[in-house]
Amino acid sequence: MEAYDYIIIGGGSAGCALARGLTDDPQNKVLMLEAGPHANKFWVRTPAGMAKLYFNKLRNWNFYTEPMTMLKDRRMYWPRGKTLGGSSSINGMIFIRGHPGDFDGWRDRGCPGWGYEEVLPYFKQMEHFERGGDPAYRGTGGPLWISDPVIKMKSSEDFIEAATRLQIPLTEDMNGEVHDGVGFMQHTIRHGRRHSAYNAFVEPVLGRANLTVQTDSSVERILFEGREAVGVEILYKGQRRIIQAAREVILSAGSLKSPQLLMVSGVGPEEELRKHGIEVRHELPGVGKNLQDHFYVHTGWRATPDSSYNINITGLRKYWEGFKYLMTHKGFLALGSSQVAAFIKAKPEESYADLQISFRPMTFNYFPNGEVRVESFPGLGVSVFQLRPTATGAVTLASAKASDRPLMTPNFLTTSYDAETMIAGIHKIRQIMSTEPIRSRVVSEEVPGPHVKTEDDIYRYMEVTGNSAQHHTSTCKMGRDELAVVDERLRVHGLGRLRVVDASIMPFVTSGNTNAPTIMIGVKAADMIRQDATPRRPLPPS
Repeated sequence: MEAYDYIIIGGGSAGCALARGLTDDPQNKVLMLEAGPHANKFWVRTPAGMAKLYFNKLRNWNFYTEPMTMLKDRRMYWPRGKTLGGSSSINGMIFIRGHPGDFDGWRDRGCPGWGYEEVLPYFKQMEHFERGGDPAYRGTGGPLWISDPVIKMKSSEDFIEAATRLQIPLTEDMNGEVHDGVGFMQHTIRHGRRHSAYNAFVEPVLGRANLTVQTDSSVERILFEGREAVGVEILYKGQRRIIQAAREVILSAGSLKSPQLLMVSGVGPEEELRKHGIEVRHELPGVGKNLQDHFYVHTGWRATPDSSYNINITGLRKYWEGFKYLMTHKGFLALGSSQVAAFIKAKPEESYADLQISFRPMTFNYFPNGEVRVESFPGLGVSVFQLRPTATGAVTLASAKASDRPLMTPNFLTTSYDAETMIAGIHKIRQIMSTEPIRSRVVSEEVPGPHVKTEDDIYRYMEVTGNSAQHHTSTCKMGRDELAVVDERLRVHGLGRLRVVDASIMPFVTSGNTNAPTIMIGVKAADMIRQDATPRRPLPPS
């Protein structure tokens, strides 16, 4: 019989950090199961390769939402990483921790141990910030490499200058003491190559005798004896296998798959389970509820030739850039998805920023065949998303099978507050882009375009083009209220030997891109699980 102390379901951002931390104790025998293939491919390691991975059929779950009532009944594409490293292997590599108020808010909503002062040591422990920074807030020597853009475009500097002229303060390090303001972003890029959670946490310790990493392994359900998780049933190379857990089963499958796996295993809202003929193992109403995401709207600007690097990565010049990258791991192919972020308030009475504006000195388009193509003219892209949405959605089941995709209903723009906040964000983008020195670089506003003037016009533009920032969280939320799924130790309420460790446990989404706090959750969870040291249960004879 195959058995391990800990079985981690999911080799993504949190799962990789968790596997590293648990195997730091040589007494822990750990299995990490990943549904997708290995991540050791050229386009995964190349930062510009994110465009090749956006619609990739092999390393991406390629999810779609249900039709969205407030967005013309559109079904929205939601890419999710399906490979070692999870979404950290296909994302834009942006590293933003979130505002200290986010974590203090978690603590104050019934999650002791998750305030900013308590999570800060884990953020510091997990990172190697290339330029050092203030040691009170930043870490060096950790597994995950954090760097500044290898090329800082002059147009990016002009965007920052224009924002400061509008009284948006400059921040030298949005992951340091001051989060709100405008400044250059940081990225999970090491020496010009993507540094995913797998590259950072697992790849260096693959030789550990107490760590087994198994790819192409789809978990069908969690197995229970009474009120305790005792193992998993998986599908591996066409064969069903049972694997026993002597200590714990840990779900790290992400905010869309973790609630689905709980439900198909009989844990979740009773009505939802019975609808699909699933035996109710344990009723837990909050599983799949409280889905949160950052609603995202893009604007595009035609610019002067020296303002954009579109020209460098299209036509014949892209071959030179490719050669330069192969030889040096430098150049435009070594850049993350956005260069600059501005964290601002939609209204002065907000306690801290509730909008994130992102600037990139390039533009691209998606095509129905799955191609992502850089535009041929010099372009600047500026996007905005709301950091603290008031609307929540849900993940539900299409069937009782884990292999069928879950149903995702985000409920974007279903509150007037969210819509008003996003409209304010579009106005703020236009205000910055019409302020010197960035104004002199703008030839014209391409999208939404000058014909989109009134708030009704902007709302109609958002209906048709608004998208997800792919920051899905909170579907197995931590806390003590009626919708909480896990406690502050990430143990599933009412069940033993079962935890959830990924972005789904966030009580609410953080203020910024969510990969950094997701990795932190994995690092902190490993510490807690080692401290708790669940006793080994007797295993049946093989």
